[in-house]
Amino acid sequence: MNLMTLENICKSYSEKTLLENISLGINEGEKIGIIGVNGTGKSTLLKIIAEAEVADSGTVTKANRVRIEYLPQNPDYNEDFTVLEQVFKGTSNEMKLLLQYQETLDKINKDFTDSLNTKLISLQEQIDALNLWDLESEAKMVLTKLGLSDFSKKIKELSGGQRKRVSLASALITPCELLILDEPTNHLDNDTIDYLEEYLNNRRGSLLMITHDRYFLDRVSNRIIELDKGRLFSYDGNYSNFLEKKMERLALESSMEEKRQNLIRTELAWVRRGAKARSTKQKARLQRFDYLTNQDDFSNDGKVDISVGSTRLGNKIIEIHNISKAFDDKILIKDLEYTLARTDRIGIIGKNGMGKSTLINILNGQLSPDAGHIEIGETVKIACFNQDDSHMHTQMRAIDYVKEISDYIETADGTKISASQMCERFLFNSTMQYTLIGKLSGGERRRLHLLRTLMAAPNVLLLDEPTNDLDIDTLNILEDYLDEFRGVVITVSHDRYFLDRICNKIFAYEGMGTIHVYTGNYSDYLIYKEVQGIEFEEAKKAKEDISTSKKEKPKSERKLKFTFNEQREFENIDSDIEKLEQKIEDLENSTSKFATDFVKLQEVIDKKAEAEKELEHKYERWEYLNNLAEEISNSKN
Repeated sequence: MNLMTLENICKSYSEKTLLENISLGINEGEKIGIIGVNGTGKSTLLKIIAEAEVADSGTVTKANRVRIEYLPQNPDYNEDFTVLEQVFKGTSNEMKLLLQYQETLDKINKDFTDSLNTKLISLQEQIDALNLWDLESEAKMVLTKLGLSDFSKKIKELSGGQRKRVSLASALITPCELLILDEPTNHLDNDTIDYLEEYLNNRRGSLLMITHDRYFLDRVSNRIIELDKGRLFSYDGNYSNFLEKKMERLALESSMEEKRQNLIRTELAWVRRGAKARSTKQKARLQRFDYLTNQDDFSNDGKVDISVGSTRLGNKIIEIHNISKAFDDKILIKDLEYTLARTDRIGIIGKNGMGKSTLINILNGQLSPDAGHIEIGETVKIACFNQDDSHMHTQMRAIDYVKEISDYIETADGTKISASQMCERFLFNSTMQYTLIGKLSGGERRRLHLLRTLMAAPNVLLLDEPTNDLDIDTLNILEDYLDEFRGVVITVSHDRYFLDRICNKIFAYEGMGTIHVYTGNYSDYLIYKEVQGIEFEEAKKAKEDISTSKKEKPKSERKLKFTFNEQREFENIDSDIEKLEQKIEDLENSTSKFATDFVKLQEVIDKKAEAEKELEHKYERWEYLNNLAEEISNSKN
């Protein structure tokens, strides 16, 4: 079933054309990933599909009763809302009903009135009729999986990343036929991205998303759409299929371009011979020549070229001596000791809020450790590419922002080129170079910030979430650059592909400020942790077996009989099981009684879980005691 069709969509901003005669169909069950260089109009296309913007021309046709849920890069928030209230602030009737119910319940808790109680009962009946209680449970489950467990916390008390996750949870649980996500993996740690992958793979309905996470694209999408120079290309399959099919397309375009150039040379030779343009045939040849020379050349896809040189690195780089750092009572780094080697490519991983960026800021000199110290070699030249772009003055021109670092730079091959030429290599043409930073897209700003960082010719690169808002083409070239970079790289990243491609060591935050060092890339780390988990379980079982064998006497020496406690337990266990079964039944019946009081409902659910666990233990004891009683009886005969 076709959900939506776009025909001949055009969209421009000032003199910049983003979308030109774009046509696209979205079908039921499709999970579509949109990729392309920053500034090509990916987010604009999503906004048009989500009806948040209107195209300059073209038509958008949506099937009847198709509901769309859209998560933009920068969602709107009500700072006075709680987390749960913000989640329910959706556009669907179901979400509005749940929000109204939550607001009414809050009012009753503050000031009970008969009219509010009547309204609450009416809302309960509507929610019952639509079976929406499961939706609230799902909201709480999704929030917990996204790392948010305090549902009553105000939005204004949350960090930017936490706010984005609240909006993501709202988008995920809102009933819709087409879910649209713009960079959903930004600000998520690796464990949360794994959960999001699983959730979207199991979710019914269509999905349209922009993401730079190549593993995510590979595991979730079944169709890739590429925007390139105003054109749209569609590829069936995941990201791996896209790479194969794009190579085939580029090879075909390269062949066509070569033929076009040959035709131009032939026609040019004819024109230079001074042929008279009098006959219809001659005029047609001149028109053909004009057409060939004015065609767009698609053989050069305008990839970013990064070949900046680096400063020589001495023997002593950075030595970290037993540093610790805490904020209030929260320990972020505890007794970290490490000496950097020339070949180190370190990936820093861990859950959000554990202190990854804090470590980068300490290495960069922006923060001081509470204990310990850091020694930096004389030849070390550090440059940091971080998430914060607040230093970028929106009224400054792009070229002036780069020239603040240097007017000229020496490339890896020793050639000196100007800041303007470097901008050209980073896809900032002469017009864009004199564009105000405030008018650039988020991805274009990140690319400009990256250029400025590399223009400093560092030999130690600190990268804090470098993949956020960078398009895949720029990421590929950055990775190529880092392959050739003759220095140390330390990066905080949730991009698993990037960590696999770049890193040879992993700094893993594993609780209470403890940082463990693992050799290898991110996939090697996962394998090591899996093996470590298996070994731990095997060692634990072996220890338990040894402990049990030491405690037990050989059967030949053991006189079979109940201990005093076992005798009492054996006499009472049937009545104990009966009481527990009755308790669980009573708790089950009381869940409907507290359906509107979520605090008490959770208490009942917790008590029921405890009782069920205790009952399971009693069943195991019943079986053991009865077997023992039978053995005692047989031994007497």
